Amino acid sequence: MRIELATAPGDPARPNEDWAATALPAAGRGGVLVVLDGVTPPPGNGDCVHDVPWYTARLGGALTELSGSRRDMPLTEILAESIRRTADAHRGTCDLSHPRTPQATVVLARWDEEAVEHLVLSDSALLLESPDGVVRAVLDDRLDRVPRSVLVSDDVADAVARNREGGFFTAAADPSVAEVAVSGRTPRGAVRSLAALTDGATRWVEMFREGDWGGCLALLAKAGPQGVIDRVRELERADVDAGRTFLRGSKTHDDATAVYVEL
Repeated sequence: MRIELATAPGDPARPNEDWAATALPAAGRGGVLVVLDGVTPPPGNGDCVHDVPWYTARLGGALTELSGSRRDMPLTEILAESIRRTADAHRGTCDLSHPRTPQATVVLARWDEEAVEHLVLSDSALLLESPDGVVRAVLDDRLDRVPRSVLVSDDVADAVARNREGGFFTAAADPSVAEVAVSGRTPRGAVRSLAALTDGATRWVEMFREGDWGGCLALLAKAGPQGVIDRVRELERADVDAGRTFLRGSKTHDDATAVYVEL
């Protein structure tokens, strides 16, 4: 089994809000992959005394522990319980009803000799490669389907789309969000490798069109997660030099994380 992980902050002056972990059981069979992308709040949002890295570390730790130790629990239940635990850790000090209470996207995968289970919530990506090389991208595309007019400002998006039916969902303080995550199960023999990427790393496919998801997984296998992130940074710097950053309507760099697992 081969497992590689890399992460890089979008801005070295700011904390990296991504979080990632892998775990292998002592018996040597199966494993767990967890990747979170913390949602950066708008300036001046002071309704929680904890920052996003605190939240992703607490949620990610709970997800890793439960996924590895409670093989009897489905991933949706594990996400719900992990959100509940994290919310309880700051319920007495913070306004958890605020739409920008700390939150994150989630990719969770667990495998053993029988199957590969998966769960995706919001706009990070999970890639599954079959033995014949076909790559399937497991995506939660609800954010992509929200009208651009709704995303014109943070206030509008928070009021009508964030964690609402007809909008998009993230892991925040409500455990019931686990019920709407994209989840499934694939026979173990049908998966040769898998990978998880936050949207700072999926820019290789989704923003810069360097290749499709199959090409992305091939680059992960060849150059490793750090190679993919390095290439994204090269493309971002080229955008700045060519004056295209403004036209894309996005920040120049984003926290980027990628995990590659070869079974």
